[in-house]
Amino acid sequence: MLDIHQTYTYNFPTTIRFGVGVVNELGGYLKQHQLKRPLIVTDGTVVELQFFKSIIQKLEQQGLSPAVYSEMQKNPVKSDVLRGGDFYTQNECDSIIGLGGGVAMDVARAIALRINHHRDLFDYDDLIGGDKYVTEEVPHFITIPTTSGTGSEVGRSAIISDDVTKQKKILFSPKLLAKIVFADPMLTLDLPPFVTAATGMDALTHNMEAYLSKGFNPMCDGIAIQGMKLIATSIAQATNEPDMFSRSKMMMGSLMGAVAFQKGLGIVHSLAHPLSSLLDTHHGLANAICLPLGLKFNYQGFEEKYNIMAYNMNLGSNQGKNLVDHVEVMNEQIGMPSQLSKIGVKEEHIKPLAALAVKDFTLPFNPKAATEDDFISIYTSAL
Repeated sequence: MLDIHQTYTYNFPTTIRFGVGVVNELGGYLKQHQLKRPLIVTDGTVVELQFFKSIIQKLEQQGLSPAVYSEMQKNPVKSDVLRGGDFYTQNECDSIIGLGGGVAMDVARAIALRINHHRDLFDYDDLIGGDKYVTEEVPHFITIPTTSGTGSEVGRSAIISDDVTKQKKILFSPKLLAKIVFADPMLTLDLPPFVTAATGMDALTHNMEAYLSKGFNPMCDGIAIQGMKLIATSIAQATNEPDMFSRSKMMMGSLMGAVAFQKGLGIVHSLAHPLSSLLDTHHGLANAICLPLGLKFNYQGFEEKYNIMAYNMNLGSNQGKNLVDHVEVMNEQIGMPSQLSKIGVKEEHIKPLAALAVKDFTLPFNPKAATEDDFISIYTSAL
């Protein structure tokens, strides 16, 4: 039973300090490891928030000299990373802290890769075997999530888009795993409802898609089932009437989703990624709209898995047939739209979206094959 008055230490897949107030341990940790000039990578919204200013002030009071980099797009691109690497060098930093949501984490992790690896950034794309070039050590890397969505704090990869083509690349290496995570639910307490809802549906998607994805990995399956249960039973509360308990469940469920999707993702992300790269749609919002669509596509042939998911999301026994409807109701309860037209998608966007979706790196892990025509049909059905 989660006790919000306690803090916890986990060592899976890296060291995680979890609980209200653990962010206050950051300065002591840096000093313990003789780190004095951390580069804190965050986004332009977080940098203006009071809790962030308080973190910087406390570090400075402890004799540390943090530098802050926050120049990044809503969906990060290569140039964001290159500027960040230059900023790290110019400020003579000795460590990197990714503080924020998935965007800040992706940019921070890619900067960490960039510091001692000087090939073209996309030479390290995992889809072309680029991980073989990740041979050098990276700066001491720490993550502090401020949303409950991507779970990128426990990830080993960064998703960065090409500035011109908008195609997403995945930079991956075990070296990119954070040395320690400070997961403090207090940092999410004042998130606006939209951010809570959108990032929360991203986390739910991670757990559900990981469970459905191809392959045999019962450890990831078990984590995914518990993660979706935590999120499904707390997202409405966390969005509409947040308290520390619901925020804590969301943060843990998000973290678990990122551990689970080591197994793979699937068609929901294949549908969502092009919406972000072509139309600059918030990734969580894109997943929220696409989750019912992907679940509907995958249902036939996987009914028992849907029954298990439905049971763990409190729908009762043998209710997998109602899971899609339940997710649609969840979206409605937290203010997420159900139609692509609500986020600016037009008929002329369908074919370009489908062309990107069928090439997306998550699709090979989906339990069922999908063609470009399938994507055209799915997108069209949601207009």
